[in-house]
Amino acid sequence: MAPRASWKGYLKLSLVSCPVRLYPATTTSERISFNQLHKKTHNRINMKPVDPELGLVERSDLVKGYEYEDKQYIIIDDADLDAVRIESNHTMNIEAFVDEGEVDVIYQDAPYYLAPDGAMAEETFAVLREAMRKSGKLAIARLVLSSRERVVTIGARENGMFVCTLRNPNEVRGTAEYFGNIPAGNPDQEMLELAEALIKQKETTFDPKNYEDRYEIALMAMIREKLKGHKPIIAAAPERGNVINLMDALKASLSQSKPPAKSKSKADEVAAKPAAKKAAAGGAPENPLKASLLKAVGKSKK
Repeated sequence: MAPRASWKGYLKLSLVSCPVRLYPATTTSERISFNQLHKKTHNRINMKPVDPELGLVERSDLVKGYEYEDKQYIIIDDADLDAVRIESNHTMNIEAFVDEGEVDVIYQDAPYYLAPDGAMAEETFAVLREAMRKSGKLAIARLVLSSRERVVTIGARENGMFVCTLRNPNEVRGTAEYFGNIPAGNPDQEMLELAEALIKQKETTFDPKNYEDRYEIALMAMIREKLKGHKPIIAAAPERGNVINLMDALKASLSQSKPPAKSKSKADEVAAKPAAKKAAAGGAPENPLKASLLKAVGKSKK
């Protein structure tokens, strides 16, 4: 069965317009979900609307209300909403173009796929898609979804386009409240190099298939066992050692890493520094913990 479009209208750039369809790019249908049941009858519970004065009421008697003061509402009906008509009800009018990396990820909300609506629209669609792909730009436009206008980005993706709704600036919290008291400072250079070495050891290419939802898998395994009449499987979380400080954390992490054999790297050079200093000074290193950590780094590279 063909997917159902969430929105149909026109993608418009100046005097050029193209009929398009918008589809959700993600789905939660495969997620495990639970229903509310009565504990004795196991019948599914239906959520019914209740008025504090009248009790159970029919859904046909419900209206929309906006709370402008505490417990004071103004009633909004469908005719009021229909009167608020703007161009983006049926048109994604491209207002501007920005560089692909310019949109902060914190503003990105829901993803959608955009496709041409019919064979007659394909040529115009392809021209707009390739123009954005070659220029490395994202289009900024507006459209109405679920009775609300949303600002969106539009970019090329494979043979189609990728649309992402953006959060309103007043929905994004500022960082000062959370980061304001964190000192900037400059970390210890040797510790910084060790952390960089650890990052280097764990470098890979991202593949979402490698990061499956372990809780969802364990949950399904438990459900299957219960269906068989067995006791639920208890999935124990991996034990984690106590971390005393950053040096110990780096030491533990690097000692557990088993990277393939490589030629002498920056980490080896870092590990060699204390020995050279010690030989030159004729004494012990200034920081025993750091010396131990550096030794561990060099050991992990062998």
